[in-house]
Amino acid sequence: LVSHPPPPLPIPFSSPPLAGDITQKGYEKKRSKLIGAFLPKAPGKGKYHSRTPVTPGSSSRYHRRRSSGSRDERYRSDVHTEAVQAALAKQKERGKMAVPMPSKRRSLVVQSSMDAYTPPDTSSGSEEEGSMQGEGTPTSSQGSINMENWISRAIHGSTTSSTTSSSSTQSGGSGAASRLADVMGQTHLGKSGKQTHPSTITLLTYLYLPLSCGPWLAIGLRAGGTNSNRLPSPCLSSHPENHSTPPDVTGYTTDSIQVERPQGSTTASRATPKYGNAELMETGDGVPVGGRVSAKIQQLVNTLKRPKRPPLREFFVDDFEELLEVQQPDPNQPKAEGAQMLAMRGEQLGVVTNWPPSLEAALQRWGTISPKAPCLTTMDTNGKPLYILTYGKLWVRSMKVAYNILHKLGNKQEPMVRPGDRVALVFPNNDPAAFMVAFYGCLLAELVPVPIEVPLTRKDAGSQQIGFLLGSCGVTVALTSDACHKGLPKSTTGEIPQFKGWPKLLWFVTESKHLSKPPRDWFPHIKDANNDTAYIEYKTCKDGSVLGVTVMRIALLTHCQALTQSCGYTEAETIVNVLDFKKDVGLWHGILTSVMNMMHVISIPYSLMKVNPLSWIQKVCQYKAKVACVKSRDMHWALVAHKDQRDVNLSSLRMLVVADGSNPWSISSCDAFLNVFQSKGLKPEVICPCASSPEALTVAIRRPTDDSNQPPGRGVLSMQGLSHGVIRVDSEEKLSVLTLQDVGTAMPGALMCVVKPDGVSQLCKTDEIGELCVCSVATGTSYYGLSGMTKNTFEVFPMNSVGAPISEYPFTRTGLLGFVGPGGLCFIAGKMDGLMVVGGRRHNADDIVATALAVEPMKFVYRGRIAVFSITVLHDERIVVVAEQRPDSTEEDSFQWMSRVLQAIDGIHQVGVYCLALVPSNTLPKTPLGGIHLSETKQLFLEGSLHPCNVLMCPHTCVTNLPKPRQKQPEIGPASVMVGNLVSGKRIAQASGRDLGQMEDNDQFLFLSEVLQWRAQTTPDHVLYTLLNSRGTIASSLSCVQLHKRAEKIATMLAERGHLQDGDHVALVYPPGIDLIAAFYGCLYAGCVPITVRPPHPQNIATTLPTVKMIVEVSRSACMMTTAVICKLLRSKEASAAVDVRTWPPVLDTDDLPKKKPPLLYKPSNPDTLAYLDFSVSTTGMLAGVKMSHTATSAFCRSIKLQCELYPSREVAICLDPYCGLGFVIWCLCSVYSGHQSILIPPSELEVNPALWLLAVSQYKVRDTFCSYSVMELCTKGLGLQTESLKSRGLDLSRVRTCVVVAEERPRIALTQSFSKLFKDLGLHPRAVSTSFGCRVNLAVCLQGTSGPDPTTVYVDMRALRHDRVRLVERGSPHSLPLMESGKILPGVRIIIANPETKGPLGDSHLGEIWVCSGHNASGYFTVYGDEALQSDHFNSRLSFGDTQTIWARTGYLGFLRRTELTDASGERHDALYVVGALDEAMELRGMRYHPIDIETSVIRTHKSITECAVFTWTNLLVVVVELDGSEQEALDLVPLVTNVVLEEHYLIVGVVVVVDIGVIPINSRGEKQRMHLRDGFLADQLDPIYVAYNM
Repeated sequence: LVSHPPPPLPIPFSSPPLAGDITQKGYEKKRSKLIGAFLPKAPGKGKYHSRTPVTPGSSSRYHRRRSSGSRDERYRSDVHTEAVQAALAKQKERGKMAVPMPSKRRSLVVQSSMDAYTPPDTSSGSEEEGSMQGEGTPTSSQGSINMENWISRAIHGSTTSSTTSSSSTQSGGSGAASRLADVMGQTHLGKSGKQTHPSTITLLTYLYLPLSCGPWLAIGLRAGGTNSNRLPSPCLSSHPENHSTPPDVTGYTTDSIQVERPQGSTTASRATPKYGNAELMETGDGVPVGGRVSAKIQQLVNTLKRPKRPPLREFFVDDFEELLEVQQPDPNQPKAEGAQMLAMRGEQLGVVTNWPPSLEAALQRWGTISPKAPCLTTMDTNGKPLYILTYGKLWVRSMKVAYNILHKLGNKQEPMVRPGDRVALVFPNNDPAAFMVAFYGCLLAELVPVPIEVPLTRKDAGSQQIGFLLGSCGVTVALTSDACHKGLPKSTTGEIPQFKGWPKLLWFVTESKHLSKPPRDWFPHIKDANNDTAYIEYKTCKDGSVLGVTVMRIALLTHCQALTQSCGYTEAETIVNVLDFKKDVGLWHGILTSVMNMMHVISIPYSLMKVNPLSWIQKVCQYKAKVACVKSRDMHWALVAHKDQRDVNLSSLRMLVVADGSNPWSISSCDAFLNVFQSKGLKPEVICPCASSPEALTVAIRRPTDDSNQPPGRGVLSMQGLSHGVIRVDSEEKLSVLTLQDVGTAMPGALMCVVKPDGVSQLCKTDEIGELCVCSVATGTSYYGLSGMTKNTFEVFPMNSVGAPISEYPFTRTGLLGFVGPGGLCFIAGKMDGLMVVGGRRHNADDIVATALAVEPMKFVYRGRIAVFSITVLHDERIVVVAEQRPDSTEEDSFQWMSRVLQAIDGIHQVGVYCLALVPSNTLPKTPLGGIHLSETKQLFLEGSLHPCNVLMCPHTCVTNLPKPRQKQPEIGPASVMVGNLVSGKRIAQASGRDLGQMEDNDQFLFLSEVLQWRAQTTPDHVLYTLLNSRGTIASSLSCVQLHKRAEKIATMLAERGHLQDGDHVALVYPPGIDLIAAFYGCLYAGCVPITVRPPHPQNIATTLPTVKMIVEVSRSACMMTTAVICKLLRSKEASAAVDVRTWPPVLDTDDLPKKKPPLLYKPSNPDTLAYLDFSVSTTGMLAGVKMSHTATSAFCRSIKLQCELYPSREVAICLDPYCGLGFVIWCLCSVYSGHQSILIPPSELEVNPALWLLAVSQYKVRDTFCSYSVMELCTKGLGLQTESLKSRGLDLSRVRTCVVVAEERPRIALTQSFSKLFKDLGLHPRAVSTSFGCRVNLAVCLQGTSGPDPTTVYVDMRALRHDRVRLVERGSPHSLPLMESGKILPGVRIIIANPETKGPLGDSHLGEIWVCSGHNASGYFTVYGDEALQSDHFNSRLSFGDTQTIWARTGYLGFLRRTELTDASGERHDALYVVGALDEAMELRGMRYHPIDIETSVIRTHKSITECAVFTWTNLLVVVVELDGSEQEALDLVPLVTNVVLEEHYLIVGVVVVVDIGVIPINSRGEKQRMHLRDGFLADQLDPIYVAYNM
């Protein structure tokens, strides 16, 4: 198998990665650290070796396993590994797209040194049945056996030849690999006889084939079934070489291995080649993976352009036209064609005359007639016999336990337990003798033992469920051993605490020394086996719940008899038991059947197996045992450890019971074990796999035959067929097959059949996979206390094709999937619990685990600990794979392994993995026996507390049932729209505020400057403005005349010092306050045009000053006016670092005003001239200034005066930023126009004193107040817990009738509601809070007034909204979205809803753009660029049909109008305007319109640590940025949750998830998210994210 080197990649020119690139940031340092010591000094030629099979003959030369800490990956299947290799090779041939590696912040990439390797845990416990892991082999730190002597592998190809070697990470990323390389550099490999050149890091692959692109992922997405539509492979297009051979092991592009040398070496002059095979990190487009983020996204986009699976035709309707595709069965899929199966009968159970009538009777017999016979020998951790329990001792002690429980608990009148009660047995795994005594003690006392695991901590995974079982069984007493009792967690008083969810228990120690002797005349009542319950075995279900399976005494006895017959047990045989003796096969053979036959059990504790995996084989030899009970992993470990044990002789074994013989990986362990130990006397027919389940006990077992000519049954089945539930023996497609071994025939006296796994229990056809059912006395009878579930499992009547039951007796479902083959042999293909139905096809979790474990470039998975489960997302199951990674694996290892696993699973099972997560070693929740607790793992995954260290999501490949993208219909003509609206009775969506009415005395003035002069004459001392400081006291105030005089002085200053002409623009850079107001009117008095500008933030000059500069330049300001403090700031050193301070226009300091007043105040000649400019940064990050004429300004003030009923006697509290929009108008203009007193509260003061605004409102008894969302949020968050103390300070909000949030967005209903709720106790009327709506073309369209009806809320269907349709639904219905009306339409304002594309008017059930016609519309944009087209479109639009005369301004916001049942002041029906979102923020995805805020709301809800979220699109990919409030370890938990919620609620696949720190998402002064800024920052790599995940 000499492989050709892959062709060099054509590398187009590409820019070097940016210095600030996230992905590169931590890597370079990390790389040089890791590989510095191992760099080969001179590049040499790589050698290719042919792989030689290692057979017992040639196994003299082994290669050392890495000494740093070995582990056991689960019983590796050779068959499987070959298939995985083939699958990966096939993916490789296909050509592939590279996938960007996720990028992580340095702090997340934990550098674990080789020494930090954790030794395998030493908790006692055999491995949990049904959990998926083997436990690790010991590390050298644990002593006892030095790793150096451990042999790497001796797998002698049973079906195939395989290699024994190890592989490097091709990047040289792992120090261990390179260290190993040095060792192997001096070793001869295989039979090639060539010396490997030490400088080449060329290792043989360890059972896997590297992709030629090294550690960077190349996933070929599967395209339907055809290959015709695949893109040409970018990597391989230039070399038409045959790539069917395995690819080159070295994985380097060029012949010489180029490695980056340490800087400063002699070669520094020439361009250093990229380290390792960085060339291969280029994608097909020549974009370096290490390039900018956008390059990575481009790569992802290219990958996603690959054709998906073939389109599906049918749909099911999800409520209405949003159709989710349903997977239809493929007409060509394999269907079962066989005849209906017949029930299989086991042989007769031949009762032997001397069999005892019950198990207690057997114990009595052996205890009295051969009391010296050994019953059980226990071992210590050194493998020395610790204790021998004879039948005599067992009998006497069991009686003692029985007597004491019945007579010494409680009192004579009221014993604590009576016959038939349940008691818990809590014994550690290294004390089978105590367990046995307690178990038989219970049987003799006619109590029901419930064996459970020892609880190690108060919050063991799953222990709560065990508690539920004990509670439901009514357990009050727990039997335990002395040592175990001492080891239980204790409280400070020394009592054993109540474990979470457990009933109150009395702990009873069963050691003889603590018990009193039964009186001579007391004797246990020994009956024949009857229908009473004998014991209860617990079983953990798929969802984590624990059930108790009850086994009757007659079933117990019959089961022992059936096992005795099928295993051919005879008296006094010796049996070695490695299994857990508390349940399942270990209990049945090692505790029960053994006593019936007076056998001698050698019990090997789990702790001994960890230290010496060969111990069981040594005991078989030492005791010449006839039978051994093991699991695949015990055989596997023995293989790893056996190393020419000379004295091994297994010829005494007549039966080796393999308890998990039905697992997909057991066959290779059996084969490999036989291969090695056949030469040591092991006979092939001795290996007897069996199948069992808690419900049906032993289902089938292979009999130990003497006839060695009859080979055991083998089935090589097509995975494709299995996924459709049919059996197809596979010959041609070697790639995806499952090889099964038979588990023998049905038990004696049992009837077995196979029924369909779902629906009615109907018999399967002979070539169909189904659930095995057994009808026998020897099965469980019920789930304790659960009659419904019992009926469905233990009382099943299988039907034949005509619907008649096949037997009058009930069958028990075994929970095992399989079929009965020729000769009545049973084959098990999986468990019902592990079944995952994805897209209508069935997959078994165990098979997927086996595939994943066969992909182990660096033996990557820590001790084979992998969990596979499915979660339901968007109406289908999705596969999740979670694996523990080795402590020393690098990012590259992880990513490479993940990509391989994806390909292997896709290649072999033809199913996509939705999410692959890697967690640090030893972090998955364990069962008490050390296995992975599956349901707990799933629970952690779903609630976002699994804390993975790597995640790869592949929703694009898996989710194939999304609704079809919406096709835009060709536009309908205007006439048909109008006719259609008439016919369907729809109103055209239009509405208007009330008329402006007749003029009042101050309304005769056209100019605000005249109003101020008039007020200064008529009411000179009336206070217009009061400014509060952070303590709530008055900082300064202005009466009419004070303001007038101050404005005059400023006008003088402008004329004299500024030398300004009328019409010049002046930038006012002031903090919120009174100076700003005076400066504004000063400008009007001087005939200048003011522009208010937010001053730079002294702590953040670098980012805030450029905005100031930009506004000053764009507005063409001739001079700037400001305070002395800001003057200084503008000329400071920090300022000159941020902007060019020499280009500022002249700056006037208004703290130093001239004394004299101007000769003459300016009077504008034309009311349509400019009054002021309003500049604001929109949410999309555009700076836009609009022109406000004198007419518009006066009309605006008048409209507000009418709506809010403002008069000189009123007081209004204002807490918002006074720089643009409605905020500026209310702060600066309205008081002068209407004469009311404005109490000004700068929002910045609230940061010092959050209660300032509300206290002022209460103190001044204000009826109307205005604030911003940021102020409201500050109050909600900052005062949430202080409402009581505020109440005691006399805070009273009961006088407030309107509290208006000034906003330019959809009302934030959640915030306003929580604010109302929070301050309801302080008297705030729930309906007082409302919002306003304004935009650039019209600074206030709506504003809740005093007289109008209260604001209404409606619920609309979010899915209809995506299609621009408004469909009202009930509150709480699925997909409902609450929308609050944005205040009442202002007087003099007309609104219409128009189609933004066609400009036609829309009916009121449509979402469209809000157009507005009003006297206070702005008169146009003020820009340097003079973009006329935009100007006329936004400010002077006409409808395309209908009323084509009116001139409208387009707001740029989508919304709809609804006529409500309410009436307004004039008695008209009230029209409510609902704003949905900005048009330029809306995202067009899959042909539908999405509003970022909706997706963000869903995302924020999904995990407690997500504080803020922003979404945007980039080349049709949805990018979700979340701020994480928590430890960085939680960052990766968010990726699956975010992906799930967006899929479920919005039918969208997230392309990129970016996790950032709090405060990274930019917010403007109004508290609106600046998504476009964020997007630019992301693409330019400026966010310093914690983690970036690219979903596949």
